Amino acid sequence: MVASARWKHLRAEWTVLTYYQRFESLVAFVLTLLIGLIILVALYRLTVSVVAGLLFGALDPLDYAVFQSVFGEIMTLLIALEFNHTLQYVVTRQQSIIQTKVVLLIALLALARKFIILDPKDVSAEMMLGLAAITLVLGISYWLIRERDNRLAGAGGH
Repeated sequence: MVASARWKHLRAEWTVLTYYQRFESLVAFVLTLLIGLIILVALYRLTVSVVAGLLFGALDPLDYAVFQSVFGEIMTLLIALEFNHTLQYVVTRQQSIIQTKVVLLIALLALARKFIILDPKDVSAEMMLGLAAITLVLGISYWLIRERDNRLAGAGGH
């Protein structure tokens, strides 16, 4: 469903929502606007720094530290976009709460970002082991939830 249709749907159902459902939708809407603003500012800053750096030769895309920094910022934007997309479902009452599977995916994206910006020379073995363990646990948790959802979908179809 396109965004404008979602908003029309919410407006049409507004009168039948409980006060708490209205409150929840308003909070999610405000968060969507704030995160949208953060995304725009971060995108502007990233664009300016990359374009200016490339034009004036201050940014060497082959430099490992520059690569880490730029892709870390890109991953941050992707995480914010995914989070904002998820909030839109709450605003439009397509989901009453944010789904655990989506939270796990966002956490995995955040860990992927962390691995991209890590400088292996500055990280202890304990920290790497801890990050690896967290990644493994989140991956297994996501897989288990997805398997459960697939089984429930299969059982509901029969």
